[in-house]
Amino acid sequence: MKIQFDQFYNELTTLVQSHIKITEELKSKAETKLNQKASAASWSALECIEHLNRYGNFYLPEIENRVKNASYPPEDTFKSGILGNYFTNLIKPKEKLNKMKSPKNMNPLDSKLDSFTLDTFLKQLHQTLALLEQSKAVSLNKTKVSISISKYLKLKLGDTFRFFIYHNERHLQQAIKATGNITV
Repeated sequence: MKIQFDQFYNELTTLVQSHIKITEELKSKAETKLNQKASAASWSALECIEHLNRYGNFYLPEIENRVKNASYPPEDTFKSGILGNYFTNLIKPKEKLNKMKSPKNMNPLDSKLDSFTLDTFLKQLHQTLALLEQSKAVSLNKTKVSISISKYLKLKLGDTFRFFIYHNERHLQQAIKATGNITV
């Protein structure tokens, strides 16, 4: 996948802004509604968000560090790497979602959660917007970011943003479904 930087930035910024609106709508729901589950093995809306917070706790400091210390100037286009494109397409929401098993440390099943979970996620979303803005000054292609499943494997900064933001999209849709579908 090859995309002009302006289009890349606008697409991801628009997604993050929609995630902020959805999260603010979730905040208007009662905690009992946010903690309800379809089954004992499924996640509540708050568990979906907590899962995202755990990923944000890894990726946001990692992205911030890489952006601050990047030495390559920005390019006009971003070209996704083979692995980065694969991971992004794997996680992107689809009509029929493929089930995936979360690593144990990222699985929030049966956690005691409250609206603070949503506040944390909102802070992470605003931080994501700030990092997208800061990334305008660095190479999305040459700046590399470690990923959560292996400290030895790195993705292009642009692929990391795509994976991270589409992962949020996937689980926000799951959270909406868990509450009985909200409208935004």
